[in-house]
Amino acid sequence: MGACRYCRSERGELVLDLGDQPACEYFPPLDDPGPDPVAPLRLWLCADCGLAQLADDADLPDQPAGVEPRALAEQRRDAVRAVVAAGLLPSRGRVVEGPTPHGGSWLPLLAEHGLDAAGDGPADVVVDGSFGLMHATDQAAALDGLLTHLAPDGLVLFQWHTLAAILREGQWNAVRHGHYAYYSAPVVQRMLADRGLGIVSAWTFPLYGGTVLVAARRGGRPDASVGEVITVELAAGVRDPQALRGLQRAMDAATSALRQLLDSAAAAGERVHGYSAASRAVALLNSTRTDHDRLLSVADLSPAKQGCRMPGTRVPIVSPDRLVAASPDTVLVFVSELIAEVREAYPQIEAAGGRWADAGTGAVATA
Repeated sequence: MGACRYCRSERGELVLDLGDQPACEYFPPLDDPGPDPVAPLRLWLCADCGLAQLADDADLPDQPAGVEPRALAEQRRDAVRAVVAAGLLPSRGRVVEGPTPHGGSWLPLLAEHGLDAAGDGPADVVVDGSFGLMHATDQAAALDGLLTHLAPDGLVLFQWHTLAAILREGQWNAVRHGHYAYYSAPVVQRMLADRGLGIVSAWTFPLYGGTVLVAARRGGRPDASVGEVITVELAAGVRDPQALRGLQRAMDAATSALRQLLDSAAAAGERVHGYSAASRAVALLNSTRTDHDRLLSVADLSPAKQGCRMPGTRVPIVSPDRLVAASPDTVLVFVSELIAEVREAYPQIEAAGGRWADAGTGAVATA
């Protein structure tokens, strides 16, 4: 690691090493023989500003377009409702939304409350609500670029999948190429304060085990919610290298659980498929060396991914219709938040005697 992506400090510690991994969001065509390019995937914690971040840049292929999960769209709607209920949105004005490769937008929801896209002019609201800023290799420059649009009395809305949730739930495979920063409330408070912005309110949502949204403005003073979120996150260990090293143990446990499930299925002659060709599936499959002999396919809604294969493997990506037609014995869901959604969408799986299981824990979904 050279220097912190935010404060440029060289003091810090490596807290997670996933070895060499392929691009988490590039899915080669099925007839591409490989081998796929790989790069080190390591997490580093800055000892000065506290930002957890990727230790290495990776010159890997770009990602294809994905289909936004329903859970993310619903959470965005809940977030806008919360800000409106707090009386923080102006009754009318202009809004700028930061770029994101994840799809989805806050703009239609904010337009319902009188906010129009600002273009290049000053904005009454600036939002990084779709996890865009974390893709920047230079965090300070990216934040400055976003805030250039902010009017003097404007409101900033910043949302992130919090490092506290990653720690609490052992979400080691949330660490992936292209996601350079892993935020916590204390770090975000400092980043905004360095630019004269004070967080005035904070909300926590259940998405991804814990997603935090903050509202900030120049000279803003915090309400009680801000201190509560910061206290909870510090207690979770977001500034503690030893706590973050628990993610390495979580990786060992998850890979062991998947190997055991696949071994048991193979011994019983069961057909195992997967659902969701998500970025977090890539490190899990490659860390367990899972290939087409154990995992027959992974279904995904994205047409851009269908007909491709999981990075670093020969596992084909298929449509959900093909998954249903295959009558699998077990479907491993690589994004646990989707389990309820896919059970509702594809009841044929269980009707035919199949089961859904969490790929990260091996736990089977029950009624």
